[in-house]
Amino acid sequence: MTYLRKASIAALALLAAISLRPQSKADQPETVLVTLHAKPGSEGALEAVLTRHWSTARALNLVRDSPHVTLREAEDGDKTRFIDIFTWRDAAIPDAAPAPIRELWDQMNSLTEARGGRPGLEFRAVSVVAP
Repeated sequence: MTYLRKASIAALALLAAISLRPQSKADQPETVLVTLHAKPGSEGALEAVLTRHWSTARALNLVRDSPHVTLREAEDGDKTRFIDIFTWRDAAIPDAAPAPIRELWDQMNSLTEARGGRPGLEFRAVSVVAP
């Protein structure tokens, strides 16, 4: 076998091995469903923080543009729950979130309350089934 042919086979084997390796958490996007139980009287402030969170995350290139939706729901008559659905650019971002995002999370936590045995602010990984 010629040197060029051996080198080509070795290069193809290396490319195949790289493409077949499992992706690390950091390589994969992660869609999350965030539930926030607003403290009574803090609904407007919490909505504003959610808006700043999205704009900050976009400015820092931490999230994908879609899917993204923020929902507001009446809960137990006089209480409010927000649901925010978005996709982190990669799954490692929340574990190493930059300071501006952590500061917004602190604000969210101060504006939410535990309810029904659930924390005031809850992140869950979900899968998008249909757009």
